[in-house]
Amino acid sequence: MKKKLVISTGAGISAESGISTFRDADGLWENYPVMEVCSADGFARNPAIVHKFYNERRKGLLDCKPNAAHMALVELEKWYDVYIVTQNVDDLHERAGSSDVLHLHGELMKVRSIPHPDRVYTLDIEHLETTPETLDRYGDHVRPHIVFFQEAVPNMEAAVQLASEADIFVVIGTSLVVYPAASLLHYVRPGVPVYYIDPNPASVPSNVTVIKDKATTGVEQLCKLLCSSC
Repeated sequence: MKKKLVISTGAGISAESGISTFRDADGLWENYPVMEVCSADGFARNPAIVHKFYNERRKGLLDCKPNAAHMALVELEKWYDVYIVTQNVDDLHERAGSSDVLHLHGELMKVRSIPHPDRVYTLDIEHLETTPETLDRYGDHVRPHIVFFQEAVPNMEAAVQLASEADIFVVIGTSLVVYPAASLLHYVRPGVPVYYIDPNPASVPSNVTVIKDKATTGVEQLCKLLCSSC
């Protein structure tokens, strides 16, 4: 029976694929004030600019490809039951071939009905753009399928469950300051091996094995550690 390997990923794993991060934004993301395009208040004030912002992000995502770190996590499925919990809204884990991906902060390539949030739609290359006037097949207006600042994280409970069941827990490419995602470490059972990959790692408990490196080379080191006896 395979061990359960739960991996929490942040912006650092996608940065090497060319996706800009909030950490380096200084209050701006692609020249947009972050709170204007990534908050519930911002969407309420000016939905048009929010739709425009995410239209541009989707177009940019098409030019990005999964990197070696994404691909290596897929390889780990040969030896482990791998579950990825990601803060990222891109689809690079899925495009790399990961079997089980839980998105905490939403998905860039999806929109959902405003009055019926359970109605979620995946966009295709021919239909990447939405506006405040865009309607679904039921006649409802849609919004980006993104968890804005000031909104609850609906998948957090499922993420906590995965963390609590992990036989091995890994954190990749996150500053560990974005909550509630950063709290997942607290739900890992005592004695479970924990690894943390980041070029600028946050302070963590002494029982955490820190790999101070970028995601691509850090995950390569992780695979050697985890598969030395595979």
